[in-house]
Amino acid sequence: MKAARYYDQRDIRIEEIPEPELKPGTVAIDVAWCGICGTDLHEYLEGPIFIPPKGSPHPISGEEAPVTMGHEFSGTITALGDGVTDLEVGQNVVVEPYIINDDVDTGPGAEYQLSKDMNFIGLGGRGGGLSEKIVVERRWVHPIGDIPLDQAALIEPLSVGHHAFVRSQAKSGDTAIVGGAGPIGLLTAAVLKASGLTVYISELSEARKKMARDTGVADQVFDPREGDVAAKVRELTGGKGADVGFECSSVPVVLDMLMNAVRPGGVIVNVSIWGHKPEVDMPSLVLKEIDLRGTIGYANDHASTIKLVQEGKLDLAPFITAKIPLDELITGGFEQLINNNEEHVKILVNPNE
Repeated sequence: MKAARYYDQRDIRIEEIPEPELKPGTVAIDVAWCGICGTDLHEYLEGPIFIPPKGSPHPISGEEAPVTMGHEFSGTITALGDGVTDLEVGQNVVVEPYIINDDVDTGPGAEYQLSKDMNFIGLGGRGGGLSEKIVVERRWVHPIGDIPLDQAALIEPLSVGHHAFVRSQAKSGDTAIVGGAGPIGLLTAAVLKASGLTVYISELSEARKKMARDTGVADQVFDPREGDVAAKVRELTGGKGADVGFECSSVPVVLDMLMNAVRPGGVIVNVSIWGHKPEVDMPSLVLKEIDLRGTIGYANDHASTIKLVQEGKLDLAPFITAKIPLDELITGGFEQLINNNEEHVKILVNPNE
């Protein structure tokens, strides 16, 4: 079967590899669509980061570069391993792409995203969505019902936004300010809006501002070149400030804006992955008693995220900005997101074309 294999920086190859083996307790899936994630771009440009480099196998998967890429994917079940009795061949599903130790609890309330040596399918080994087929453990497979398979490929990044929302402890009726309208910022805003919050977005890009407005994920969109965003947020909240802020840009001035825009006692959730250590406005943090929180991945968020989509509370279709075959992964996918990132939210790859 065809698969996209990561060897090193700017060295991803489309190769023929053996099909994965069905084992007890696992599920075989024909991949329909796989999204290209910002993490994939970081690996391509700056890696290996999550991908274990040649000579340093991952402690759980035992794999090292080259590995098959892709962790935002949907597909159809083609076979069930011994012991899997609660799924059916032909069901459409998404995968929660974790690699964690077998003894880690994944039950309700478990923080398995923080477990030792955690990594992701499609980065740390165990196959990936940028291939025609994959076999995964049953616990990571989530049926999607009638959600279209292309839209379902966005369930994984949407779950990142949902986990950030859960981490914020915000509730319906609260006001949120989202810094950055890239893919994760937009999808986080979509979760917030679907959960009953008033949502403001700060963004420079004209294309991304338009996407935020057209998709209805924001009540208002601000351009920081056109005025003080924090002042506008306070004006719209009767001088109080936002209840919660979400940092989705990894840009220091955006973090500063959020520190200014949230109310005393407010919460800021950092969603973005930083490639450097930013300065933090500690005086504001202290004097306003701001709660600055981190978030990584998701933990039992997929079911709630799928439900939001099934109930029609958010529409994922507008966020898909291109679809390409696997052979065009670099030129039509990675290079587009690097050189024309303002024009794209999510590029989907069909591994079977």
